[in-house]
Amino acid sequence: MKSVKLLIAGLLSLMPALASAQEAGAQGMSVMGQIIFFAGFILIFYFLIWRPQSKRAKEHKALMSGLNKGDEVVTSGGVAGKITKVTDDFIVLEVADNVEMKVQKVAVAAALPKGTLKDI
Repeated sequence: MKSVKLLIAGLLSLMPALASAQEAGAQGMSVMGQIIFFAGFILIFYFLIWRPQSKRAKEHKALMSGLNKGDEVVTSGGVAGKITKVTDDFIVLEVADNVEMKVQKVAVAAALPKGTLKDI
C-alpha cells in the first residue's frame, strides 16, 4: 500500500511538467489521456506482478511455518529429504541413511506427500 501511495505521489508531481509541456505546444496525448494511460499501466503492473508475487510469498511463508519433524521436502537446490529436526531458522534433513545436512528454512521449495522418498 505504501508503494502505491508513493507511485501516486510521483505521478502527481509530474502534473506541472505535463501541463507546461502542453502549453509549449508539444504534440501528443492530452494531460487527461496521459493520466488514464499511467493509471492503466499501474493497474496492469499491479495485477500481473505485485499481486501474484505477494500471493506466492504468503504461500511460502505458510509452508515455512508449517514444517514439522517427519515431513518430506525438496529444497530450492533440488535436494529431497526428510526433516529430522526443526529450529527457528534451520532444519536438519536426512537425505540418505545416516546422512544429515542442515538447511535454512527459506531454502525449502516444496513439501512432498508422505512416502514420496520411498518411491524414488
